[in-house]
Amino acid sequence: MGAETEKTSSRILEMLAVKGKVTESGAMTAPCTDSGSDEKTFRARHPWSVHQAPFAELKAGMERLRRELPRDGWEIVKDGPDSSTAKSPQLVAESAGREFAVDVRLHRASSVGKAPELLEVTVDSACFRSE
Repeated sequence: MGAETEKTSSRILEMLAVKGKVTESGAMTAPCTDSGSDEKTFRARHPWSVHQAPFAELKAGMERLRRELPRDGWEIVKDGPDSSTAKSPQLVAESAGREFAVDVRLHRASSVGKAPELLEVTVDSACFRSE
């Protein structure tokens, strides 16, 4: 499931179409904490970000994602500010068969911790059973 999660991440990066630096991390698995899951039930998670691009370009990438995800069979389930103090724009969507969910947040640069402007993306798979 990790490879499929990374493939989904690559498709989202294509839709963003932002020329910036992308963090290089692979998908990892973690136990599912949903009710009814057991020690053999996992989900794949692939967190990454796009940075070193102008804020206007990052914002435009998020707008493209808003348009392209539904065209690609995704349902947007949240589109608004996240719960952080900064109230960063957040877009959450689920794939057509609910095999994947994506959470995208647009962050402005911050002097606190010298955080750069970036698009933070996390792709999660549905829970799957490891035999």
